[in-house]
Amino acid sequence: MEIVPDTSVVIDGRITERVEDGTFVGATVVVPEAVVGELESQANAGRETGWEGLEELQRLVDLDDAGEITVEYVGRRPEGPEKRDAAAGDIDALIRDIAAERGATLVTSDEVQAEVAEAKGSDVKYIEPVTREFTTLAIEEFFDEQTMSVHLKVGVEPMAKRGSIGEMRYERLGGSSLEESDLREYASDIEDAARLSPDGFVELDEPGMTIIQFRDFRIAIARPPFSEAMEITAVRPIVKTTLDDYEHADALRERLLERQRGVLIAGSPGAGKSTFAQAVAEFLSDSGFAVKTMEKPRDLQVGPEITQYTELAGQMAKTADSLLMVRPDYTIYDEVRKTDDFRVFADMRMAGVGMVGVVHATRAIDALQRLIGRVELGLIPQVADTVVFVDAGEVAKVYDVKTEVKVPEGLMEEDLARPVILVRDFETARIEYEIYTFNRQVVTVPVGGEDEEDSGVDRIAKQEIEREIRSVARGHVDVDLRTPNTAVVWVDESDISSVIGKGGGRITDIENRLGISIDVRTFAERPDSGGHAGSGGHAGSGTPSSPGGSPGGKAVVPEITSRHVIISLDGHEGDTVEVQADGEYLFTATVSRGGEIQVSRGSAIAEELESAIDYGKAIQVVPS
Repeated sequence: MEIVPDTSVVIDGRITERVEDGTFVGATVVVPEAVVGELESQANAGRETGWEGLEELQRLVDLDDAGEITVEYVGRRPEGPEKRDAAAGDIDALIRDIAAERGATLVTSDEVQAEVAEAKGSDVKYIEPVTREFTTLAIEEFFDEQTMSVHLKVGVEPMAKRGSIGEMRYERLGGSSLEESDLREYASDIEDAARLSPDGFVELDEPGMTIIQFRDFRIAIARPPFSEAMEITAVRPIVKTTLDDYEHADALRERLLERQRGVLIAGSPGAGKSTFAQAVAEFLSDSGFAVKTMEKPRDLQVGPEITQYTELAGQMAKTADSLLMVRPDYTIYDEVRKTDDFRVFADMRMAGVGMVGVVHATRAIDALQRLIGRVELGLIPQVADTVVFVDAGEVAKVYDVKTEVKVPEGLMEEDLARPVILVRDFETARIEYEIYTFNRQVVTVPVGGEDEEDSGVDRIAKQEIEREIRSVARGHVDVDLRTPNTAVVWVDESDISSVIGKGGGRITDIENRLGISIDVRTFAERPDSGGHAGSGGHAGSGTPSSPGGSPGGKAVVPEITSRHVIISLDGHEGDTVEVQADGEYLFTATVSRGGEIQVSRGSAIAEELESAIDYGKAIQVVPS
């Protein structure tokens, strides 16, 4: 009897099992090199299935040495593209061809493989896949009722995060440092559970990283070279809540039921955002809405009536296209992080779908600011009309977001009226922030900050005046804002004529653009100045007196477009410069022939630069 096993039965150890029960005793086991190549590829990628299959091949050799079977290795090894396309059936085809050529029996636990081989006239022995009842995972020994996550790493004692939401402690669990053999045993148990149990599935499987969902556990298995040592991180929710468990529950229920909305659930990592999102999802489902989720990985703990979707062909945009065919009333998007995520969220919201997005943010207003530049300013209230900020498992702040045409708070001229996004505290109805375009720049201004030295509008006005004056002045610039409509600008003596311009034309143009009356004076005229720049008053963001500033630096105000963050540097074409925020290094760049630096939106550098701008940090360019 001659048999040809495929990869599935080798991984499950079914050939040695059949030899031991007498079924295949005396058989010639023809092992295709395609099977060896696929197992080797899996083992090199750190997948336990590869190691298990190689161990089965060793057992077959031992049985050959004992005279119970004869083992032959035949055929050619699969090429790179064939191994990459194993899921498409390329390697299975090589195995079937060998069985057909030799007139041998193909042994498989793959139902598709068996059907195809039978259709092509081959003799097939189909063995039911191994099934196991997984009541618990070995890794669960590290969990108790207060454990949110367990962290196992080669050479380190077992660690865990324990406590309540918002009060987690990262602590040692005791015991000796773990060895690689320990982690391989845990990983094998976890991967078997994902492969053999209906309660688990593999969410992501890439060289060096496997993410598995098993019941309510999300488990990440990292291996070298992706990580410097093997590591297993298992996370699970420690509480499951309903909307009634949160403050403002009645008002939020009424708001969500009134009509489909765009909601951003914001908070820092571990604050309880996803737990609150799960509560919202189940409330909406119980209220008669069709609810779906978009997650990568899928780990929201929701009922079976809510279908959980992940990336389709590696893109959430394709998932969104499919969901629009499904026509949900509400979609929970966990998590909205990258520029593409915000665009997908906005597209679905503008298509009329109610959207609830989970966003990392340290303040409630930061969630809205992350939409700026990714969504047209005027559309933000339509995309997200509600912001819920979660802190330590509690709803700490709720914002109502609307647009109104008005003169921004702190500005007086009627011709300065423009569309303004009003961000109101949901409970008190008090406006806390205004977002609008000021001199081609989108600004977020706190309202009612009388206790601060400068109001948000004052800070923005100073920045805009300083930017305009610096565009024509070569030396130091300081700005004193005397009233909302008047300012004094202090410059070097050598810059007076260039700032004022012929017949006062240049400064008049600047005043007209900003709607502010500007008095230009020299530092020598400044009381108690000692005749030099930077003493007293407000130091410009690019001057040496600026906190954290760098000598020789030039202050800039980056322009944010839909695709780029642009830093204009006329006169520095071809120069290599460092870009800093409050004196801290961000990146090095070469100024283009057009006199600017362009950073693509969505890149890591752009995200860091935009974050610095959002937090009001002074952006400087320093010769490298």
